[in-house]
Amino acid sequence: MRKILIALSLLFLSGNMSAQLSRMEIKSDISLAASNYKAYYGPTKQLTKAPAGYTPFYISHYGRHGSRFLIDPKDYDMPYHTLHRADSLGKLTLVGKEVLRKVTLLRNEAQGRLGELTLLGAEQHRDIARRMMERFPEVFKGRTNIDAKSTIVIRCILSMENEMQQLISMNPQLQIRHDASMHDMYYMNDEHSPYIKGARNDKAIKAYKEFMKNHVEFSHLMTVIFNDSDYVRYVIDPAELGERLCSLACNIQSTELRKQFSMYDIFTFDELYNYWQVNNAYWYSFYGPNKLNEGKGMYVQSNLLRNIIQTADSCIQLGHPGATMRFAHESDVMPLTCLLNVNGYGTPRSGLEQLDDEDWINYKIYPMGCNLQFIFYRGKAGAPILFKLLLNEDEAVLPDLTAVSGPYYKWSDFREFFLKKLQEAPRP
Repeated sequence: MRKILIALSLLFLSGNMSAQLSRMEIKSDISLAASNYKAYYGPTKQLTKAPAGYTPFYISHYGRHGSRFLIDPKDYDMPYHTLHRADSLGKLTLVGKEVLRKVTLLRNEAQGRLGELTLLGAEQHRDIARRMMERFPEVFKGRTNIDAKSTIVIRCILSMENEMQQLISMNPQLQIRHDASMHDMYYMNDEHSPYIKGARNDKAIKAYKEFMKNHVEFSHLMTVIFNDSDYVRYVIDPAELGERLCSLACNIQSTELRKQFSMYDIFTFDELYNYWQVNNAYWYSFYGPNKLNEGKGMYVQSNLLRNIIQTADSCIQLGHPGATMRFAHESDVMPLTCLLNVNGYGTPRSGLEQLDDEDWINYKIYPMGCNLQFIFYRGKAGAPILFKLLLNEDEAVLPDLTAVSGPYYKWSDFREFFLKKLQEAPRP
């Protein structure tokens, strides 16, 4: 009995420690609370050497655009007009007046640029391309081909162009073909997938709304900004204003105004942490392995996975295939990462309240500029083709496959397993 009690105590402490570590990670770098607004941070680990006799010869890449301005005009207009009106009525504190000044600057900076790539976003992609060529020079040597495609959204097109410019500056012999067409949208960003509706069933929506009720709370923020509690009670929508101010504060890191000021100081840590938790729960609920909808959200980009497999099968037949580059959105990278179960992100968690405890952390998947890179390796004649997968340029684990060595897997194992998984996918 004593051993059982000790084991249960250790299990309890382990669970609490996991939760504490999750909070500590965001507390140590509050920019992580931004979720998908987190600016790209690049690789954090050294690469593992390839097995003896193997060299890289082909890369299949799929990535999100870089840092951008916010897309919804209400993210700028709603807080601006709300604070401007309150100021005219004498309802703002001194801090509230400063918040209005900063919101005005952010709104002016984004004028006519909603959703567009920022200067930092362009820099992120040039750096990604530079590191790709420096890490795997064999893939890009000589007159090799680069086939690049983007969705038809301008921030994705410009992300692609920045990477292509960087590559051609490092090897002028590259033969680059780049395109952005509706012709390829069925796999580049399948907005018509029946799984989109399937993921949003009544159970998943209800659970997410219940989670929101327990984690959206901005009462402290209202006292920081406004000097009249009755005005807040009868005129202000604290939930909407708080959320939009959080979005503005979190996205400053992607703009040039990040060099001038921050807005994190107007929030308590719990306000920002809860903002992150709500976003984390949203993406898990509708794009991840949510048991309440059979994980259907992971299958919204099934056509993309088929394209990756088919294109790779074709390219590895060539002596020097180069690279296939694709540029899209986090709503594509997230479900693809979960569908592949990269680093276990496709494994269902206990529930929305346990996501942070059980290491389902969205900013580890899809910061601005996030990407998946399949690096293919060829050995001696007759040796199997190997590959490793990089998530945001760090080597990843594929728990559903057996590695040959370290992060290196057989391509034949991958294609067999995931073609079967697609074939056995749940009905939308």
